[in-house]
Amino acid sequence: MTVVNEWLSGTRLGSWIQRCRESRRLVLFIVAIALLLDNMLLTIVVPIIPEFLYDINHPEAPLDGVPRVTTTANTPTKEPCEKYIKMLSKLDPEFNESLYATTTSTYENLTQIELTEKEQKHKYLVQETVEVGMLFASKAFVQLVTNPFVGPLTHKIGYSVPMFAGFVIMFLSTIIFAFGRSYSVLFIARALQGIGSSCSSVSGMGMLAERYPDDKERGNAMGIALGGLALGVLIGPPFGGLMYEFVGKSAPFLILAALALGDGLLQLLMLQPSVTIQESDPPSLRSLVTDPYIVIAAGAIIFANMGIAMLEPSLPIWMMDTMGAGRWKQGVTFLPASISYLIGTNLFGPLGHKMGRWLAALLGLIIIGICLMCIPLATNMNHLIVPNAGLGFAIGMVDSSMMPELGYLVDIRHSAVYGSVYAIGDVAFCLGFAIGKKIFNSIM
Repeated sequence: MTVVNEWLSGTRLGSWIQRCRESRRLVLFIVAIALLLDNMLLTIVVPIIPEFLYDINHPEAPLDGVPRVTTTANTPTKEPCEKYIKMLSKLDPEFNESLYATTTSTYENLTQIELTEKEQKHKYLVQETVEVGMLFASKAFVQLVTNPFVGPLTHKIGYSVPMFAGFVIMFLSTIIFAFGRSYSVLFIARALQGIGSSCSSVSGMGMLAERYPDDKERGNAMGIALGGLALGVLIGPPFGGLMYEFVGKSAPFLILAALALGDGLLQLLMLQPSVTIQESDPPSLRSLVTDPYIVIAAGAIIFANMGIAMLEPSLPIWMMDTMGAGRWKQGVTFLPASISYLIGTNLFGPLGHKMGRWLAALLGLIIIGICLMCIPLATNMNHLIVPNAGLGFAIGMVDSSMMPELGYLVDIRHSAVYGSVYAIGDVAFCLGFAIGKKIFNSIM
């Protein structure tokens, strides 16, 4: 490898690669792509898993299947039936009354069976929400446990190795999702993703904070990186729903695995993962956790993400139950939130620095509360557009304001080593999702 690097360094291609390796924009691009793919995997399962689990548990009556009706092999033709009915009606006037009574009784029985099936389906869907909520929450819980280890680890070995490890773990998780056919296997895949997400997000944010020491530039860079996260959230549900509807369950995960492989190769070529020892002494986790400003910033991230965490497992199932929504509709319903989150993160990266990041976070939390109160009032899919859009925009306000604020607080109150503080930020994000899904499971 050393010989190849020496040979490349004397060529135009080698000098171009070297310039790219020194570019802060390329680092920003790699981090944004890593966050995009991680959050695509996070949300691509939202329209797939509820129906897939229902079909696994009820193979005889899939959710989108046509009701099975038993018919006789030989059905009499229409004309002879009408002929005999008319003859019998003339001979016996009471025949019409008995025929009407029989028809009415049969219709009532069929109606009762149909209502019973709907009630049974509703019962199964309500029971399934707990399983789906636990599966979705497993990623946040594992990520929550892993973050306190990844943060200090970046102080000892640098950011590039954990970043690449995050790619490897995410790739494995995606492959397991593609071929998993049972709840336990899917649960393992989701939990494994939590480890990869912890490595990618903590290392990525720490790397950006290190490469962009100026507070304003750091805010802009993190806004763009969170835009990558938002784009993943934006693409995931509709992409997953459409691919599951028209191609199959494995297709979206295999495409995502191929994209992740490309990102891994880019990291190998440009970041060249290697151990890098930090020169300055890092702040201890205890000093960061007891810092009141860091606690408030982390608390804002927790409460901002609790709402969307409750909606992820519940909204698709609620739409199936009350609106009869199909797979693609379950995915598309998150589109307004994702688009507005993308706008919010890119807008409040620079704007939060001008108007004050604490004020931006406060306004975002107020808007989140209002939008969450409006969502249960929806009676059809169109009613969900405005509250979902407002929710996504407000979460973008909070995330893009508080993430750079964490780096700024470490700069002015501690030492400029960022692994642990962004581990705390990621813990806050995970706590929001874990608590949100726990509240949802308790309510259901």
